[in-house]
Amino acid sequence: MLARMTSEPEQQIGVGTPDAFQRLWTPHRMAYIQGENKPTGPGAGDGCPFCSIPEKSDEDGLILARGRHVYAVLNLYPYNGGHLMVVPFRHVADYTELNADETAELAEFTKAAMVALRTASGAHGFNIGMNQGATAGAGIAAHLHQHVVPRWGGDTNFMPVVGHTKVLPQLLADTRRMIADAWPRP
Repeated sequence: MLARMTSEPEQQIGVGTPDAFQRLWTPHRMAYIQGENKPTGPGAGDGCPFCSIPEKSDEDGLILARGRHVYAVLNLYPYNGGHLMVVPFRHVADYTELNADETAELAEFTKAAMVALRTASGAHGFNIGMNQGATAGAGIAAHLHQHVVPRWGGDTNFMPVVGHTKVLPQLLADTRRMIADAWPRP
């Protein structure tokens, strides 16, 4: 049964000291915090999600586009709506391990991602980068991946600053379809 909607905050016993803040529960983030989909070791056969994603359908794997050497995939735990990654098919940890063809295609896919995100969502800017090694913040350090995070003027609001929460207005499957449809075709 749905609770009655009111403008008055509801007091909930057991959720801490009563205050004026409403709570936005994001239980799906607990999977990331607890390490779901994390590899058990550095090898390709150690449960690397970036090695297993290409074995799935584009829809099930949230894959936006596939090339000869890399693919683009939505981030399961996005910083912003449309946050995607460009990932080499080959299991390599360090950018310097990419060969010339992989490096070139990773760059071309990054450019294509920007075009697709601008077309699909009107992104005003981007954060683009990769974290090399666990000490640099790589969540999956054993398999190189480049983040492409779309940004919009004013998108850093009170939620991430005060609430340490991101509000994503769309399901990942819908976001995947929207960006995949806008992906530039050669």
